[in-house]
Amino acid sequence: MTGPGAGGDPGGRWDGTRPQQPPEDSDEQGGPMSEAGQGGWRPGGTRHVLLAVHTGREDIVELARSSAARLARAGITVRVLEDEAKDLGIEGAEVVAPDAEAARGAEIVMVFGGDGTFLRAAELARYSHAALMGVNLGRVGFLAETEPEAVEETLTAIERCEYSVEKRLAVEVDVIDATGAVVGGTWGLNEVSVEKAQRSRVLDVIISVDGRPLTSFGCDGVLFATPTGSTAYAFSAGGPVVWPDVEAMLVVPTNAHALFARPLVTSPDAVLSVSIPPDGNRARVSADGRRAFDVPEGGRVDVRRAARPVRIARVHPATFGDRLVAKFGLPVRGFREVRRHDPGHELTPSRNVLARDVVSLPPAPGRGPAREEVRGGSADPDA
Repeated sequence: MTGPGAGGDPGGRWDGTRPQQPPEDSDEQGGPMSEAGQGGWRPGGTRHVLLAVHTGREDIVELARSSAARLARAGITVRVLEDEAKDLGIEGAEVVAPDAEAARGAEIVMVFGGDGTFLRAAELARYSHAALMGVNLGRVGFLAETEPEAVEETLTAIERCEYSVEKRLAVEVDVIDATGAVVGGTWGLNEVSVEKAQRSRVLDVIISVDGRPLTSFGCDGVLFATPTGSTAYAFSAGGPVVWPDVEAMLVVPTNAHALFARPLVTSPDAVLSVSIPPDGNRARVSADGRRAFDVPEGGRVDVRRAARPVRIARVHPATFGDRLVAKFGLPVRGFREVRRHDPGHELTPSRNVLARDVVSLPPAPGRGPAREEVRGGSADPDA
């Protein structure tokens, strides 16, 4: 469904909003889901993997090509998106339109890029049984699990069906005008933000939970985030980090001019609403930074748990806590021991996951030769 002010490509590219009717193989929240062999694939049948690639970088394109070649050798049909096919140049690939049918019958949507590419791919996978599997070629990459040097291991897991599938809570959004009519709608994997449309004015909002007013204040906006999105925009706005297997929704005000404007963690089954008074500033809704709607004057935005979760395939045994430590370079040794070294040397991976550089550290007194460790977000020994 689209509404006034909906973001989209005038050339007709699908904008990822909800279709009028879900495909026949839709899987509602809480329904049974298989752990491998998504969509129409069953053991012994033809397997399909859809590629979603950030084609703006040649190194990413080359990695996607080599991965496609290996999947094809394993007897797996590779699909590519119509608007990426020319840049990828993968011979023998099945070319599909970038719409709600792109991932129908696919087992995996394999993403080559950063979190932005992953969110774009989620639009394609959402209305199928395909699970998303990301190769992180961006900067931090919380959504994409696999690092480039582990691609071969990931491809082996796909070939052997040796992966698990997580169901991630998503949110659905209705934009409602002053008469109570729904004039727009979309969904989000990370978050939905309601933000002021005019930078020079404060946005007045009234927050309600399950139809009951909770508080009101002036602000730049309000974020409604999922646990998956708690490390994204909501994290930057001061929201809590929530483990992705926790079922909850977050309300995070941005730059609120109020004494009570703390982030809130609510039931996953709550209906969260933000109303814009008729004499308040105009507002816009943005979902995952990709799909946007104008909120009518005096309108309201309702956010609720989506009927369908997003499926994410996992190969590696690392926990979410491990990913937090690696992505942010968090200290995991005692404070006094850290003081005897430099901050940010608490991990022992062979490279820096943020700056993508190997950092050679000088030998510690009495501790043998030089070693390589993660160093915060910088390759500068003095950072």
